[in-house]
Amino acid sequence: MKNTLRDIEELPDMGITLSDGTRLSARVWRPFDALDDPVPAILEYLPYRKRDGTCARDALTHPWFAKRGYACIRVDIRGNGDSHGVMEDEYSQQELDDGVEVINWLAAQPWCSGRVGMMGISWGGFNGLQIAAMQPDPLRAVITLCSTVDRFADDIHYKGGCLLNENLGWGATMWSYSSRAPDPALRPDWREMWIERLEAEPFLPAIWLRHQHRDAYWQHGSVCEDFSAIKAKVLAIGGWGDAYKNAVPQIVDNIPGAKGITGPWVHKYPHFAVPEPRIGFLQEALRWWDRWLKDADTGVENDPDYTTYLMDGLRPATWYADRPGRWISQSPAPAMTHTLHLGAEGLGAATPLDRLIASPQDVGADAGEYCAIWLGPEMPGDQRADDGKSVCFDSAPLSADMAIAGAPRITLQLTSDKPQGQIAVRLSHIHPDGASSRITYGVLNLTHRDSASDPQPLPVGQTVTVTLPLDHIAYRVPKGHRLRIAISNAYWPMIWPAPARAQLRLTQGHLELPLHAADAQGARSFPPPDAETPWQTEELRAQTHIRRTETDHVTGEIHLIIEDDFGKVRDADHGIVTGNIARERWSIHPDDPLSARGSCHWSDEIERGDIRLRTETRCEMWSDATEFHLSATLHAYENDKLIYHRQLTDQISRDQL
Repeated sequence: MKNTLRDIEELPDMGITLSDGTRLSARVWRPFDALDDPVPAILEYLPYRKRDGTCARDALTHPWFAKRGYACIRVDIRGNGDSHGVMEDEYSQQELDDGVEVINWLAAQPWCSGRVGMMGISWGGFNGLQIAAMQPDPLRAVITLCSTVDRFADDIHYKGGCLLNENLGWGATMWSYSSRAPDPALRPDWREMWIERLEAEPFLPAIWLRHQHRDAYWQHGSVCEDFSAIKAKVLAIGGWGDAYKNAVPQIVDNIPGAKGITGPWVHKYPHFAVPEPRIGFLQEALRWWDRWLKDADTGVENDPDYTTYLMDGLRPATWYADRPGRWISQSPAPAMTHTLHLGAEGLGAATPLDRLIASPQDVGADAGEYCAIWLGPEMPGDQRADDGKSVCFDSAPLSADMAIAGAPRITLQLTSDKPQGQIAVRLSHIHPDGASSRITYGVLNLTHRDSASDPQPLPVGQTVTVTLPLDHIAYRVPKGHRLRIAISNAYWPMIWPAPARAQLRLTQGHLELPLHAADAQGARSFPPPDAETPWQTEELRAQTHIRRTETDHVTGEIHLIIEDDFGKVRDADHGIVTGNIARERWSIHPDDPLSARGSCHWSDEIERGDIRLRTETRCEMWSDATEFHLSATLHAYENDKLIYHRQLTDQISRDQL
């Protein structure tokens, strides 16, 4: 379908009033003549502040679609940005119900053709799938990026039943984001709105930590509970540098007509993501929208169901600008599986095995960020230091290149001296000089070995068999290089430690590797990236990103310090000034799991004329053998005068965690 470019208009603050009277604020890009020639609507529905939070990516994306015959609507969910009301939680039923109302409202507008699509990355990718499962009639298509189908197994809270430290880290981010004021230029009642949200602001880590099993709380919003509820046509996109590596193949496997693409990228839209190569995401998305929102014959049904980027193995680095490799098309199910055994001689043949796993608590220091997003040194570095604190099994040099494509699975026979414990398994690429590049990994809370909804203590002194999948990946290991399996029973600061140091005895194990066969369809190609004019700003303070590890030689504690100064800018269009700084500190003693401590501090500035607004949000977490302890503070300032202060503390019992 040939798209003639149309002149467009932008509406910075279109009001959408819900049935309970709450006004949501929408930023809209649409053709000038949409009233005469109605167009489909594309909704992106987020808490991340359209006025100053997502401006950079919005500028590249939404006007591009609008010029090609769509109305693009960026809505702040209630209680965030310039929308009224208060937020309760992520993906609350209220949020989803509001989304359905917005879709029906859009479809009824005279400038809309009556058909709606949803697009979003991360939060917007999640709620797009969740709202699709509610089946609002106008919603015909969804493009979901960097999302999940299972909120307990594959989000920022828990992984393999282990508590991710991102539960506190991202909770701190939302404690900051949702406490910020509306733009005073848009809302005459901005001060009242701000105080209302400050008073209602939930401290989300405490909510999430009260659900340590896969209970009804996590089943809500997990579309894997009933994939058949999704009738809209779904295009799913992910990245090997992202935390959410597993959803794309699950969506393709379970939702009829869905298509999937996974590239080398971190948590970004693929027309401006890193590492390169980027793709023409906007062109691919337009083909999806034109087919399902305009009934155009764009051929998307004939695209391969699942396309992934097979990355060439590289030396370890905490950041890559690009990843050599090639696109392959295949079924999410592996073409073939190769089994390697863990034995006394390494990774290969099955031989007698008896190894003790008793890791120091600081193993995992080179794991990188759980979710690489801020474009700093966030990827896993050289694994040799972590490998040295783990039990390792190396293969012989490979006799030919090995293309791993899928989710490896490892099965282990273990005996524990404690009723609780955890394991972290890493599959790595070992270079001829010994450098270790992590290919993929998995973690497991051993009390969740049989059930995430009904975990049970380990039988002390008895052998148990556990199987855990590692994250999906597509990675080529060169001939002559080796594979390594590294196993530890700690992985800090990725996951919170078990309450006591356990010793695990490993007596048997094997690894199943999914391998890619020759691609009969040949490599898929994508158009080069395209985008609209970037967001125009005046830089007032440059960005900086710091990752630093410190060892206290008096106490023996290890500290990871993270400082992300996102800079300070003035919007060249409407003039708002915003600046943000995030700081994290993660501390542990190698011999003491109960020494673990995490703390976060965000500073946020908004300036509009002679109005200067600032929030300072802090939170901290530590634990003893039976409880988690949380503290948090929120301070809000107007023209440097404290106008609001809240402090909270909480204790939450540990439950098989």
